[in-house]
Order: sequence, then C-alpha cells, then structure tokens
Amino acid sequence: MDEKKLQVTFDSENLAFPEVKVQENVKHVTYFPKGVCSVQIDFDLDSEGRIHNLVYIRGCNGNLKAIGRLVEGKDAAEIANVLRGNDCQGRGTSCADQLAQAIDQELGK
Repeated sequence: MDEKKLQVTFDSENLAFPEVKVQENVKHVTYFPKGVCSVQIDFDLDSEGRIHNLVYIRGCNGNLKAIGRLVEGKDAAEIANVLRGNDCQGRGTSCADQLAQAIDQELGK
C-alpha cells in the first residue's frame, strides 16, 4: 500500500479573518432544556426584545433549524406565546415549548 502524505503550509502574513459585527445591547442566552431530545438552546436577545441566532444542540435537526429561521428577528414575547404548550409525543413539552420557557425566564415571566 502506497502512503500518500498531505503537506499543509501556513502563511501567517496573509491571514484573513471574517468581519465580526458586534451589536450593542444584545444579551446571549444559553438554556438547558428538560424532557426533550435537545440538550441546549442558544439565542441572542436584542434591546428591543427580538430573537437572533437561535441554535439548538441535538434534537430534530431540520425542524429545529426551521424554527431558528422562522423566529429570526421576531419579538421574543410573541414567539413564546405561539410556542408555549406545544407537545412532542406526549412528553408534556417539546423543543419549541422549551424555547418558550427559556424566553419566559429571560423576560421574567
């Protein structure tokens, strides 16, 4: 068997980093859901109470990515009202309901 080696070079003089946009008055939220397949929910809340950058860790990948797209830039309180009480397979909760609980916790409800 012939071994092939990969040679990688690193040019430290020509580094390019992606532009990072820092938004002021944005709070990052990490929530650990209970009773669902997802183990972590991360999102940002801006100063006007809108959701950004929603990401679930584990769970139903396609569905949870869709929720992230649907709620992007939307009012967090309204989103919580829509998702609160959603049930998954008789668990009494769901990943969507857990997001509502995370929002409620952050908004002090």
